Amino acid sequence: MTQQHPDLADEQAYIDRAYECLRVSREAAWRLRDLNEADLGGTFQARFERNAFDEALLKRLADLDLGDASLVFGRIDRSAESPDAVESFHIGRLAVADEDREPVVVDWRAPVAEPFYRATGRNAMGLLRRRHFAVEGPRLLGIEDELFGDGHLGVGHDEGLDGSTGTGAEPLRGYSTLLAALERGRTGTLGDIVATIQAEQDEIIRSPQHGVLVVQGGPGTGKTVVALHRAAYLLYTHRFPLEDQGVLVIGPNRVFLRYIERVLPSLGEAGVEQVVLSDLVPGVQFLRPDDRSGADTPTAARLKGDVRMSDVIDQAIADRERPLRDDLVIPYRTGYVRLRVEESARIVKAARRRFRRHNSGRKFVENEVWSALAASYHDPEIGPHQVKDTVRGTPEMREALDRMWPTLTPAQLLHDLFGSKALLKLAARGVLDESEALSLFRPRSESVQDVRWTPADVALLDDARDVLGPKPGRNGKIDDADEIRTYGHIVIDEVQDLTPMQLKMATRRSLNGAMTIVGDLAQATGPLAPRDWDEVLAHLPDRKPSRVIGLSVGYRIPGQIMELANRVMAVATPSLRSPESVRLGDAEPLIARAGSIGGLGAEVAAQVTALTSDLPRASLGVIAPDSMIDDLSEHLTAAGVNHGTATRTGLDDGVTLVPVSVVKGLELDAVVVVEPARIVSDDEHGMRSLYVALTRPTQRLTIVHADDLPTPLR
Repeated sequence: MTQQHPDLADEQAYIDRAYECLRVSREAAWRLRDLNEADLGGTFQARFERNAFDEALLKRLADLDLGDASLVFGRIDRSAESPDAVESFHIGRLAVADEDREPVVVDWRAPVAEPFYRATGRNAMGLLRRRHFAVEGPRLLGIEDELFGDGHLGVGHDEGLDGSTGTGAEPLRGYSTLLAALERGRTGTLGDIVATIQAEQDEIIRSPQHGVLVVQGGPGTGKTVVALHRAAYLLYTHRFPLEDQGVLVIGPNRVFLRYIERVLPSLGEAGVEQVVLSDLVPGVQFLRPDDRSGADTPTAARLKGDVRMSDVIDQAIADRERPLRDDLVIPYRTGYVRLRVEESARIVKAARRRFRRHNSGRKFVENEVWSALAASYHDPEIGPHQVKDTVRGTPEMREALDRMWPTLTPAQLLHDLFGSKALLKLAARGVLDESEALSLFRPRSESVQDVRWTPADVALLDDARDVLGPKPGRNGKIDDADEIRTYGHIVIDEVQDLTPMQLKMATRRSLNGAMTIVGDLAQATGPLAPRDWDEVLAHLPDRKPSRVIGLSVGYRIPGQIMELANRVMAVATPSLRSPESVRLGDAEPLIARAGSIGGLGAEVAAQVTALTSDLPRASLGVIAPDSMIDDLSEHLTAAGVNHGTATRTGLDDGVTLVPVSVVKGLELDAVVVVEPARIVSDDEHGMRSLYVALTRPTQRLTIVHADDLPTPLR
């Protein structure tokens, strides 16, 4: 790449024109909106159409707002229909046209833009030249050319054709541009890679949307950002029906969501729903990430993730659908009405047969009870409605109905179940052994509203919600808003850490079985870490054949750091191949030993101070065992180091303390990993957790320890 490229001025003039066309488009959209808002009258239909039009205009304005992102980042030249003709297309974040509706910039997702990402020396896809721009907003800083075809002469350089990964994969595209992007300082949020997407990444982004696509990628391969670009691509390509069906992105924690939140808006897709699993369960409160007082034991957490819990929940619900113990006799007029035990058993059996979801059967049970009571009075002039109006409010009647077929919420069901050893043993019969069942017991709270549910409870609450169904309204009807929503496409990040029950929860929200799931088996640290992708796919939709695609190239992590991390990976997951880094860093990893346990915090503060001095504008993370975060914060404060904590502030501070439990998926310029031996010993999959921690930096890695290092780091 060179800033002295002879086409620099011409390309800058073209970019300036593109921005002017964008400005004109925005002004036109604003004028239309002003006119639309000025029209306040009309029929209901007219107002409805006006509101819909206004909503469309607002979305258009949002799409046209680039913020600080660059509009144009490349160009392709290809052979036209005429033998000697060449047609050019400038590639950018969104499509821009001039006043004659002629294209000025082509959306990166459009079919015509595909060769920009996919063309190779062996398959030029009709290209004569691919041009990468180094840009900052509207300012063009440099040009990098890749030339195709025998005898084609052009200006510029061909570094992009020579940038090999050393893995036998296709050469890297726009090598200089890519390296410049990789070496740029991190801002605390994930940025898009739309200007530097590589061929193996583009294959994933543009893959057909049907079925489950598994993306296996090691640290730094860009699997998260590729999945988000895929979501943007699918919405562009399948606008209808996906815009109505919705796209759901599921992340591992809120720190991660804050980290990725700007990627899709920068690609013009702000309407995608981004959640953690607990967001999908309304009406209950969950433990804070740092609250250990009510946390599950490892045994309970593992069991709650086991797919057998679906059978336990089914049986717990069935145990609440039961006949009366004794005949119900209620005074009525000059006599009484009676519901016999055997009649109550018949009603319960009929309701079980008729209704898949428990709460839907309550109205049927009530009506059958009123009919049975009326029949017992032996007066043809007395019907069910008359009996109902008289007896439904009596304590005996309410108690009988609640025994036979109570209306339940998921929270009520599980609160009762986990708070009773007898109910646990009953619901677990034939599914769990007694010790497993009793491991789920926890003392009851005074009220179900007081319960703070654990992360492992999320999937159980959702499973119960699916089987119970919503509570019917007073008229016996179900509000559609209370139903579990489904989506046209679902993206799941760090999927290797989801339990079978959590995977079922995600599957429950799939409208048509279309999913993109990304993860790395080497980073699996969940309570039921899978051995292979077949274990994961067993709990996901199978309406269409699944596909597994691997990312082989590591872009983020310098080679020296990756080499050290790979020694840990060889122990943690010896069967998996590590990605190969495309670049070297400017420094080897530093290992610093504190003189004593008590001196550990001071040594961390000293190393942080040194790194901030060396890299004054870098994002720096101190990754440590969760139990050490508070103590390290005190030491950093005492040393005068301003800092935040990821669980409270995200990565917005220059220096951030990051508990190892939430570090997955994040990236920082520099990282200080504290006490690797404690990271390993604190968790069943501690060696994998250490591997995750070591693979977060893009520039510098420092390890600080007082205890002896784990063997792979010695």
